[in-house]
Amino acid sequence: MKAYKLFLTDAEKLRLKQNKCKISELHNYAADELSELMHIEAGKAKEIAALIEFQQVPSVGARFAADLISLGYYSLNDLKDKQGPELLNAYERRHGFRVDPCVEDQFWLVINFANHRGNKNWWDFTPLRKAYREQHGYPSDRPGN
Repeated sequence: MKAYKLFLTDAEKLRLKQNKCKISELHNYAADELSELMHIEAGKAKEIAALIEFQQVPSVGARFAADLISLGYYSLNDLKDKQGPELLNAYERRHGFRVDPCVEDQFWLVINFANHRGNKNWWDFTPLRKAYREQHGYPSDRPGN
């Protein structure tokens, strides 16, 4: 079973241990169940559930999962109608700096996974990203322009 990185506090880890629940088992719980199990607020439980769901995508780790949450996405279903370039543009605007192009490849990956599942990795989307940016470029308000 996959080991999820969830940024839990010591108190949250202790509550899991007291309830004889392993982090690797948390994917079996909905956010409301996590809230009750761990005695945490609904918002924190929603974030934990999202971190778990996003880390089930091949080659997506905890940091990128947290980036998706920072953009307001809490499930793969939230991403089904999105586009990689629009997510990258929003991410860069939100944070005020440019990021490595492979971050956009990860956005493409997670959207593809949301729609089709499968076992692709972020680098499988590099040619698509390069072709898209060759044709469309970047927005004029991109940080650093």
